[in-house]
Amino acid sequence: MKRFLGILLFVFLVVHFCAAQADSTAKEKEYAAPWFVQKYQISVGTFIPISNTQIKVGLTNANTGTQVDFESDLGFNTTIGTIIADFQYRLHRRSRFDLTYYHINRSSTKTLTKDINFGENTYHANTTVGAFFNTNIYRFSWGYSVIEKQKFELGFLIGAHIINTSAELNANGTNTSVSVKDEFGVTAPLPDLGIFGGYAFSDRFAVNGEIDFLAVKIGDIKGRILGGSVSFLYRLSKQFDLAAGYTGLNVKVDATKPKFTGNFKWGYNGPSLTASFWFGKKYWGHKN
Repeated sequence: MKRFLGILLFVFLVVHFCAAQADSTAKEKEYAAPWFVQKYQISVGTFIPISNTQIKVGLTNANTGTQVDFESDLGFNTTIGTIIADFQYRLHRRSRFDLTYYHINRSSTKTLTKDINFGENTYHANTTVGAFFNTNIYRFSWGYSVIEKQKFELGFLIGAHIINTSAELNANGTNTSVSVKDEFGVTAPLPDLGIFGGYAFSDRFAVNGEIDFLAVKIGDIKGRILGGSVSFLYRLSKQFDLAAGYTGLNVKVDATKPKFTGNFKWGYNGPSLTASFWFGKKYWGHKN
C-alpha cells in the first residue's frame, strides 16, 4: 500500500508540474474550456442505489462459510437513499482533483429459510436473525484533460476508492439456547484508472461522464472495482447547476485476517440528483 501511494504521489507531482509549465507558457487567448470547467466546485445531492450484496465469511483454518445474499437470504431492502458529496478543484483548466464521499447503512431482521455458516457460528433454518451491512466509501482522484476545447473535454484519471465495510449477524436466543453474534469488517484501498469527459450542448445544458476500473492485490486484500457515472447538467445561474444522472459502483473484495477469511461482492447502482456551487477566480477563456 505504501509503495502504491508513493508511486501515485510521484506520478501526480511529475505530470502536474509538466502540465503547469505547459499552461504557464501558453498564450491566454488560446485558453478555452466548457462552462462546467470551474476553479472550485462543491456538489451535494441524493443517491438512490439498487443494491446487490453477497458475503461469505469463514474461519481461516476451518469452514469456508456460506455465500449469503443479504437481499434474498436476510431480507435487506434493495433500495435506500443516501447523501453523496463531492469537492473538485482545478489548478488549471486541464488538471482536476476530486474528493467524493457517500455511505450506505442497511439492516434487517428475518427468519432464515436455510442454514448459514457465518464466522464462528452456524445459524440454522427457522432462526430469527438480525443483520447489518454498513459501507463508507471515500474516493480520491486526479485527472488530466488530454483534449480541452470550448465545448468538450476528454481525459484520464488515476485514484483510489477507500471502502470501509462492516457486517454482522446475530441471534438473540430465538430457536437457540444462547445469544450468538458474528462480526466481520475490512477497510480496502482499491486504486483505479479511468477516463472522463463532458460536452456542452449550449450555455446551459451539458453532459458529463466517467468510467473506472482496476483489479489489484495489496497485502492480504485482493479487490476488483468497476465504477462509472453519467449526468446531465442544467446551468441554473452564474454559480449554480443541477445534475440528474446515474451512478454505479461494483466491487469484489477478498480479505484474509488472522482468524477469518471474507469474500465481499456488492454493487450499488442507481439514479442521483445533485446541486453544484462554483467559486474561485478562473483564467481560462469561457464566459461566466
